[in-house]
Formats: sequence, structure tokens, C-alpha cells
Amino acid sequence: MDVETTRQKWDRIYRGWKAPFPGAATVLSENEHLLPAGGKALDLACGLGGNAVFLARRGFEVDAIDISEAGIEALTDTACAEGLSINARVADVMERHWAAERYDVIVVARFLERTLARDIADALEPGGLLFYQTFMETKTSGSGPGNPRFLLRDNELIRLFDGLLIRYYRDEALTGKPDAGQRDEAFLIAQRPDS
Repeated sequence: MDVETTRQKWDRIYRGWKAPFPGAATVLSENEHLLPAGGKALDLACGLGGNAVFLARRGFEVDAIDISEAGIEALTDTACAEGLSINARVADVMERHWAAERYDVIVVARFLERTLARDIADALEPGGLLFYQTFMETKTSGSGPGNPRFLLRDNELIRLFDGLLIRYYRDEALTGKPDAGQRDEAFLIAQRPDS
């Protein structure tokens, strides 16, 4: 799918959004205690910006980037209404304009482009944290994409970010009772070494 087709797809989804404004990704909200006291954060492929809002409410200066104009408009409206420090912009993350920055926190949720892994890791400040959550090949439901290109294999997030220190990882696959736990997605928190 080309960039314009992708943009149009997500614009349709976000313009027709009827659910409440999305909250933060599970990997972020359930591990808030690992966040630094503040700093600069990036919500990459942010969609409607639930992670950006979560971080800005906690005092972070947030850059939020997504290909969807409708998503960025909705996020900008929320940020203005609440007086939040969010620099939201429409851009194709594959162009990597964000990669020259340095962030204390980067969040990626339900987006997978393997070729960006090195740039994401390099955009972290020393000691900076990556919060990553996305769909797995081994799913118990039909949620998420069907295209295997956008699905993680077992332990793949660990391998993609092997230069970072793993602080938290969860990938339950089909182990045990598949109808219990947090299935269908892998969760990673990783930290850039100080040196």
C-alpha cells in the first residue's frame, strides 16, 4: 500500500471514530512507574495520540507524528483544549525526520516497521526508555492486521532492539490457557545504555 492510500485509509478510520478518545497503550499505562520524572517524548505513528496525551499530562514535552491528517487534527484539538505540550505533526514516519532528535521516552503502539528499529533505538537519549507494543503472529483472536509483514514472531522485539537493555518483556503466545492473560500482542520496555 502506498503512502497516499495508507493516509486515506487512516483518515477514514479517524474521521469516523465513535469510541471514546483512546487511552495510553497497555505497555505504557501499566508501567507508568518506570517513566522518568519528565523530559522529551515521542509518540511515533501516534494515531489519535492517546500515548501523547498520557505523557503530556505527566509533564513531558511530546512530539507526536502520524501519517493521518484526521488523527493529528483530533490530537491537536485535545492538546489545545487541555493546554498540553504536544507538537503534533502529519508526516510519514518512514521519512525518519524524527530520527535526528533525542528523546527520554519513545512510545510505539500497534505499528511495526522493522527497518525503523535502529533509528528508534538511536533516537533515545542515553538512559532513555522505549515502550513498544504490537501484534503477534500467534494470536488467539482476529484482532490486528492479517498481513504477516505487520505481525511479530516469538521474541522478535527483543531481537529487533538487541542493543538496548530489556527492562520488561511480555509475549505469552499460546502458552497455557489461551483465553486468559494478555494475548495477541508483545510488550517491551527497553533502555538505552548510559554509555
